[in-house]
Amino acid sequence: MDAVVKFTNQSQGRDRIFRATQYACALSIHLLRNSSDRKELVAKLKQLETNMSSGRKLLRLGNAAHSIVAAKQTLQLSDRVLCLCLTVANVSRALYFLCDNLLWARSVGLIRNVDKERWSLNSSRCYFSSLVMSLVRDVYLVLQLTVKKKRDEKFKQKMSRHLCESPEVAESVIPELDAFVFLLLETLKSHPAVALDTLKNVCDLFIPLDKLGIYKTNAGVVGFCGLVSSLLGIATLTCPTLKIKP
Repeated sequence: MDAVVKFTNQSQGRDRIFRATQYACALSIHLLRNSSDRKELVAKLKQLETNMSSGRKLLRLGNAAHSIVAAKQTLQLSDRVLCLCLTVANVSRALYFLCDNLLWARSVGLIRNVDKERWSLNSSRCYFSSLVMSLVRDVYLVLQLTVKKKRDEKFKQKMSRHLCESPEVAESVIPELDAFVFLLLETLKSHPAVALDTLKNVCDLFIPLDKLGIYKTNAGVVGFCGLVSSLLGIATLTCPTLKIKP
């Protein structure tokens, strides 16, 4: 119970719960869209989805400042690649939150002369940029970790046993490809924080891709990906060891 209270007391924790609920509703609406006897339930789910989206916008009012502070901190990183990726990601995230705040102000009537479609697209572009840079950081870390893992003597012995015990795989597939896949899987297994962050960013990427029309899917795919990434976000908050660093 203490863990639940601690989690819900965090603004990020509440946002993750709202986000998971929002995308669970979106996925349910898509699955129930053709059920004529579930129209009332679908209407309630749509209302709940709208409420969760509005609630999240309210919770994110101060997040732009947090992202700017994070960008200042990542500028101090000695690794130039990580410095570039994380700084651009944080600046893009700050711009995304500013666009989001503007849309919230319009929705509650504080600002009227705002083109909703235009600023919604700007928000998606900033979100997309932030996710791309975060994924570049993930790939960079994975490559570093795979190189380190490949040099490990214990891993070399394990890979030799794997290739010897699976001769049919080596004959049917390019041996170098099989070795690389084995190396990649072992690396991700040894570093779950990197694996979860990569999976989370890949899932999140489908949301702006669909919104911007770069890769059109449907509301079901967007809802599923959003729900998975939200659950992964909840996992990293409840278990800090699963949070990627830096």
